[in-house]
Amino acid sequence: MIGNEWDIILKEEYKKDYFKKLVKFLNEENKDKTIFPKKEDLFKALKLTDYKDVSVVILGQDPYHGIGEANGLCFSVNRGVQMPPSLKNIFKELKSDLNIERTNTDLTDWSKQGILLLNTVLTVEKDKAFSHRDKGWESFTDKIIEKLNQKEEPIIFVLWGNAARSKKTIITNKKHIIIESAHPSPLSYNRGFKDSKPFSKINNELKKIGKSEIKW
Repeated sequence: MIGNEWDIILKEEYKKDYFKKLVKFLNEENKDKTIFPKKEDLFKALKLTDYKDVSVVILGQDPYHGIGEANGLCFSVNRGVQMPPSLKNIFKELKSDLNIERTNTDLTDWSKQGILLLNTVLTVEKDKAFSHRDKGWESFTDKIIEKLNQKEEPIIFVLWGNAARSKKTIITNKKHIIIESAHPSPLSYNRGFKDSKPFSKINNELKKIGKSEIKW
């Protein structure tokens, strides 16, 4: 389904009742509703960042729900799509933190450097935020976090906002590093995301464990 090691790691999940129900639900929804992202982008985060390559995880909530926005990577939109407010704030913090002026809204290059850009819910109905919450995706993405938690080598988990922070209970392996702050949305940008310097923190931690720094 994904086409790399993730299929082996998640094969038992595909057989479980909750996952079968989720697939059935999505098939029904797709008959008469517009669902984002496109089917081919559904597992994009896992396709671009194989299990063995994950060194950083950035957790999002659910995909953008506007036309043409969601591209399968949390916080990312394709080039030419208007920049959503959260991404704007992420880039603002990148500029403040590392003096990097990023304009490319497609974060595929981050994925290819070992950053898993994972939403905890992987689909959404057009114009209806959180519409696919509690349909089974959380069980699936919790399993992904659980499997990453089992890795021997340290992973940096970046948790922005309460929804992402709630996943700390799954990250029990003391080898892993947690970087957390408020969410980059306009609502909480000034309540703890601004000046949190996540990008330099990530690179400093990668350096400490002998891994390549991210080219942001």
